[in-house]
Amino acid sequence: MTKRIFTFLLLYILANSLAAQVDLADYVNTLQGTNSRHELTRGNTYPTTALPFGMNTWTPQTGPNGDGWKYQYFKKTIRGFQQAHQCSSWSNDYAVFSLMPVTGTLKLKENDRQSGFTHEKETAKPYYYQVALNNGVNTEIAPTERGAHLRFTFPKKENAFLVLDGYTGLSEVKIDQKNKTITGYVQNGRGMDRFENFKNYFVIQFDKSFKAFGTWDNTTGNKQDENTNAEGKGIGAYLQFNTGETVQVKVASSYISLKQAKQNLKNELGKARKLEETKNSAKNIWNKHLSKILVEGGSEEQLKTFYSCFFRASLFTRKFYELNENGEPYYFSPYDGKIHEGYMYTDTGFWDTFRAQFPLNALLYPEMHGRYVAALLDAYDQCGWLPSWSFPSEAGSMIGNHAISLLADAWAKGIRTFDPEKALKAYYHEATEKGPWGPANGRHGFKEYYTLGYVPYPKYGEATAKTLEYAYDDFCGYNLAKMIGNKFYVDVFSRQMYNYKNVWDDEVGFMRGRRADGSWLPDFDAYEWGGPFTEGNAWHYVWSVFQDPKGLINLMGGEKNFNKKMDSVFTVPNTVHVGTYGGKIHEMTEMEMANMGQYAHGNQPIQHMIYLYNYSGQPWKAQQRSREIMSKLYSYTENGYPGDEDQGQTSSWYVLSAMGFYSVCPGTDEYVLGSPVFEKTTITLENGEKFIISAKNNSEKNIYINKANLNSVEFTKNYLTYGQIIQGGNFELEMSQKPNKSRGIHELDKPFSLTKN
Repeated sequence: MTKRIFTFLLLYILANSLAAQVDLADYVNTLQGTNSRHELTRGNTYPTTALPFGMNTWTPQTGPNGDGWKYQYFKKTIRGFQQAHQCSSWSNDYAVFSLMPVTGTLKLKENDRQSGFTHEKETAKPYYYQVALNNGVNTEIAPTERGAHLRFTFPKKENAFLVLDGYTGLSEVKIDQKNKTITGYVQNGRGMDRFENFKNYFVIQFDKSFKAFGTWDNTTGNKQDENTNAEGKGIGAYLQFNTGETVQVKVASSYISLKQAKQNLKNELGKARKLEETKNSAKNIWNKHLSKILVEGGSEEQLKTFYSCFFRASLFTRKFYELNENGEPYYFSPYDGKIHEGYMYTDTGFWDTFRAQFPLNALLYPEMHGRYVAALLDAYDQCGWLPSWSFPSEAGSMIGNHAISLLADAWAKGIRTFDPEKALKAYYHEATEKGPWGPANGRHGFKEYYTLGYVPYPKYGEATAKTLEYAYDDFCGYNLAKMIGNKFYVDVFSRQMYNYKNVWDDEVGFMRGRRADGSWLPDFDAYEWGGPFTEGNAWHYVWSVFQDPKGLINLMGGEKNFNKKMDSVFTVPNTVHVGTYGGKIHEMTEMEMANMGQYAHGNQPIQHMIYLYNYSGQPWKAQQRSREIMSKLYSYTENGYPGDEDQGQTSSWYVLSAMGFYSVCPGTDEYVLGSPVFEKTTITLENGEKFIISAKNNSEKNIYINKANLNSVEFTKNYLTYGQIIQGGNFELEMSQKPNKSRGIHELDKPFSLTKN
């Protein structure tokens, strides 16, 4: 008996010791969400090899040049390994070039040179991508912030070639045989054509000599042997190495100059002799980064899903600045085409990311977030507008003026790195003009919004959705003005922040399209997509009153009716009427597949909805629904998302929700409670403090909060504040299989709402 007890204890200690050695980065599957296509999105991701918030990423390419679906899990061939920047398949990519190993006979054009591969011979981690191609070449990639370390191991008895593809726009290559380098630039993709001097300069350093070389043109396929310099559309290069060679390649790029690209190469790859050094460094960086949130007590699948989502949430927004020889930050501005000192970030669409991605950043990386919001005002100085969708310039995509959400949210949370008076002036300009770049650059229908109290339809597309989001943005402007005591802007924005009421139709019980003459759009159909709404229908947009849930509750006739309406989202049929889209878009298909009634988690407008139960006296339903959605709609696999991942937003929803809370109303300092997935979550904060969430008795069945203590004091509120989290402490929950219907139901327990009664 004693021997058996000793053996058991030894095995237990060994098991725990091994568990302690597991690298968090190895829980990440960068193939999560890659099994996507135009008709059905499972994330629209690609196997990103990168460092957190890195300026560049790297990925294998299964799609043709210029295709937004650059890697699709079901594809059978790879045609290149790209330097990439894409944040959405729908917005495509920019500043791309690729390298592809070729064996046997030199093949240049992408359809000719592509090689088969299998996922069984593929490794996809944040710090390392590897694939053994059917052409016999083993390809490996390890990332830095502005470059990558690659290695191509060619087969013993085949000719060994490497093809550089200049992609879809202008490019230049210069081959230096003596120094074993290729330098040049690419200028391709949306946003890169705004300024003639906006180029992505690159330097590629090889560790092996060239047996042969030349340039080629991907528009014709023509090549020029032994040519060292070429410039034009689709210009690339090719190299031949000795048979059976193993070639290491260091790559870095810059938007500033070729000189800076070389500096980036020196800064980030200069000391690495072998790919393993870059790989190990990247792995250490990711392990340190992911350890900011240490989760324990879940299943292996839950751990993989959590850290895969946390990885994806840690890619955006992207650093757009570079470090000179003295280590000082500066950048080429995508907003005015000039060089500026300081920090700049890009590649995000605020319509998606104001909801969760930036509130997560504010919690975990306040220094970076402070630099980010300050850079918003630099962008305003440089182009005359606050960004709404930077990719990398202002594109003005989607709807709303949500830069003010980021600014107000940062100020409310004590991140005060910018001039709030200037921020309000910039937002006032944004809210009272229409800019030249897309619907969210300035405001469609701003005059009618101020005079009628809503944006009329069909005079303006997506008008009801715009009214709702403008009203939320005006609340953010109002709240920032209130926090700094600016009475002028308090008065201006307070007049519009209740405008959501003007598109509420009590007769149908939904938000509704309204004409300029005040009449309602006829033939109301709550299941009809489009028209006055954005990528959704009335079931989705009726909840878009982030700033005033109590006011919405009152419109619906009180908490009983409100909760009944919330419940019905999940019980009505998952019916889709295609409306003005004229046919099914992928968001419709994804909602049908989820089979949760009209709950469409695959798109952003409804993602906060379940947390509104905390405002209406039934917080246990938020606990139940959040756990159900995480369990049913997320995984770490290639089918891991219920729709577009969207620049970290859908991943950030999961990360926050898995910790047990969510940011319903950015612009305030509150995170509204749900139900944590794990028995223990330790958040290591930038100030060195730790906020520990312990969920006693937590399990797949015990999903309800029975009791809560914050720092050993009974806690009945349905939200935590940023200050409570950031100062560190212990949040102790006792979980139960049955809901505690007496906890969190009093008025003082409810989160922020403009309307108090």
